[in-house]
Amino acid sequence: MLRIRWQEEKGCLAKKYFFLTNLRQPYRSSVRIAVITIQRLKPMYMKGRTIGVRLFSVAITLMMMGCDGSKKEDPEAIPKGILLYDHPEFGKILTDSVGNVLYFFARDVEGTSSCSGNCLNTWPIYYSEGAATDKDIDPADIGVIIRQDGDKQTTYKGWPLYYYANDLEAGQTLGDQIGNNWFVAKPDYTLMLAQHQWIGRNGDLYQEDLTEGEGLSRYLVDAKGRTLYSFRNDQYLTNTFTNADFSNNSVWPIYEIESPIVPSLLNVDDFTVITVFGRSQLTFKGWPIYQFGQDEERGQTKGVDVPTLGVWPILKPDSPEATMP
Repeated sequence: MLRIRWQEEKGCLAKKYFFLTNLRQPYRSSVRIAVITIQRLKPMYMKGRTIGVRLFSVAITLMMMGCDGSKKEDPEAIPKGILLYDHPEFGKILTDSVGNVLYFFARDVEGTSSCSGNCLNTWPIYYSEGAATDKDIDPADIGVIIRQDGDKQTTYKGWPLYYYANDLEAGQTLGDQIGNNWFVAKPDYTLMLAQHQWIGRNGDLYQEDLTEGEGLSRYLVDAKGRTLYSFRNDQYLTNTFTNADFSNNSVWPIYEIESPIVPSLLNVDDFTVITVFGRSQLTFKGWPIYQFGQDEERGQTKGVDVPTLGVWPILKPDSPEATMP
């Protein structure tokens, strides 16, 4: 198996990208996917399902050949790493240095990649040594994980980043909502969706209907993967748990976000901000939102059975409306 990586920091490859993007369709798109999105080149491509052997040879040669003898590029003139792009539908989104859109995967809530094997044919990983070089990107938000296959992958706020192989043009977002698990990567999400096994405080496994057992459940988390809950005794837009002096806020902290920015699968109109003793708390479908103080790691759901099942429901996209007072 032959794998080609897009090395964004190499100025000469920007020229190669320009050459490839000026090839006529249908060859241009196929080569672009192979070169720009780190696509694994499988034997099926060599059989002519997408492009011919000769054109692949051209692409591979362009990627492998050095830049000796070529005009030196000004390092400051070549964009590197993750860029912010103002998308007409999604607002600010994350792209690579040539405009290819990046994505988050709901199953990666723990900060490790759950996409492997055939999944990578559709969702190639993104990695750049200079991912945080753009002035609009906070280096503190950028990380790198070592995948089980040994490859490096760039993360943003703990979420591993991917391309979508069927995005054939810069700025395309065809991968959004695929399987209700893949979402355009934005720098300013205040909530995200996760899909993971629910595990209670004592290690018991729960399914979405709160029966015991293994199973992946879809639920709401904050931008950095911490689980979001409601309180059974609350009513519509009414917090009945928090003390006026916030003496119990360390146990079940209120979620203090004033501007909900959410994945496209969620309806932003389901979110409202209320005031709780002078502080702002976000609500979802009328339910005041909390976090659990003992959820110390990304994706943890220890609050699901505290003190018993159903008292602190984990919020889901299909959670019912809160009851009116």
